[in-house]
Amino acid sequence: MLTPQIAQDRAAAAITQVVAAGADAADAVLIADTSVSVSVRLGKLEDVGRSEGAELGLRAFVGQRSASVSTADLSDDALRELAGRVVAMARAAPEDPWAGLAPADRLLHGAPPLLDLDDGGEGDPATLKARALAAEDAARAVPGITNSDGGSASFGRSTVALATSHGFAGSYSATSYGVSASVHAGPTGDMRGDYAFHSARHEKRLEAPEMVGRRAGERTVRRLNPVRIASGTMPVVFDPRVGGSLLGHLVGAIAGTAITRRTSFLLDALATQIFASGIGIVDDPHLPHGLRSRPFDGEGLPVSPTRIVDRGVLQTWLLDSASARQLGLEPTGHASRGLSGAPGVGTTNLYLEPGMVPPDALIADIERGIYVTSLIGQGVNGVTGDYSRGASGFVIENGTIGAPVEEITIASNLKDMFAALTPANDLEFRYGINVPTLRIDAMTVAGG
Repeated sequence: MLTPQIAQDRAAAAITQVVAAGADAADAVLIADTSVSVSVRLGKLEDVGRSEGAELGLRAFVGQRSASVSTADLSDDALRELAGRVVAMARAAPEDPWAGLAPADRLLHGAPPLLDLDDGGEGDPATLKARALAAEDAARAVPGITNSDGGSASFGRSTVALATSHGFAGSYSATSYGVSASVHAGPTGDMRGDYAFHSARHEKRLEAPEMVGRRAGERTVRRLNPVRIASGTMPVVFDPRVGGSLLGHLVGAIAGTAITRRTSFLLDALATQIFASGIGIVDDPHLPHGLRSRPFDGEGLPVSPTRIVDRGVLQTWLLDSASARQLGLEPTGHASRGLSGAPGVGTTNLYLEPGMVPPDALIADIERGIYVTSLIGQGVNGVTGDYSRGASGFVIENGTIGAPVEEITIASNLKDMFAALTPANDLEFRYGINVPTLRIDAMTVAGG
């Protein structure tokens, strides 16, 4: 496994080679990963896996022409050959007036912020096996559970390095730990399944596997004996584990490429009220131990907490350098870089700030509604904002969550949904995108 410094040195070596081959500018990203995973089923070991690898992506500019290539061979000879190849490809590529590296005066200089993302662990297979068994055992111990897809536990470490020809070089590493269980309840032919998982950067912050397994079993048993509901217009309440998808649609609508291509339902929404006045949405790359924390973005720019929505008003687009140039704006530090192609944009630890009332109070006045715990399909139109997705969850009757319901469809328009959204006070940081329980009134529900 490459250390951050070795990875950074290899990325810098690639830059040296590509400039020598004739590139006017270049950047290189190196991503190295190692992982160990253990899965069990019905109390027996099912699989142990380990993987380790590293790959470098190199992007070269010749004037306003660019090309990118990637390799898993990090030797000097391989990098020299790769550099010559990518420069030749760039010379044959079409011109792009907006392409280029990030502005040099915006690059991160000095020591990056210390985010404590790597706890130094190694992922012992015996420990992972015990954790997976404990999670599945706890899930199977819940009365009503009749079968299991298994339990799993994992460890991983990723090292990321980025270097550019105009003065940036940085790297960092991050560990990750996970535990999950997935089980079924009910008789053969009419089973219901559900799951639970937890992830953390540091092993000591990982939930006990027994807690994760018990949650999986309890969620599964609650889904037994679903009922049918009549179609109609009613409030819909989103469980936190699915409510984050609404912020995902927001991010897609305010990404620079959607704005430059004019393919966003929020095209004219900057500096306007799109949520209720009490709503705030924040992206925080500096969250300690955050699942998506990072010290710099995919172009080497510094990152900092950003209020994307403040008191309901949309404050910013999310811009990499290319989309910023096209819009006549500055990049926002949200560039996200893969091993090939130009950077895109993405968020880090995105969250919707909690409201003032607990979830029980949020639903107390709902005579008839739906509490959604699972979403199915991709029925969202990013140009118009039209929203229609399959769902399952529970009926809300007279302010109480009741019987399970499946095979329903919920529909509206994202503009209307954002404007009607009300959050509870139960925000927890468990995923890359985190929201409290969310209520949206007057959605169309088609019963199963």
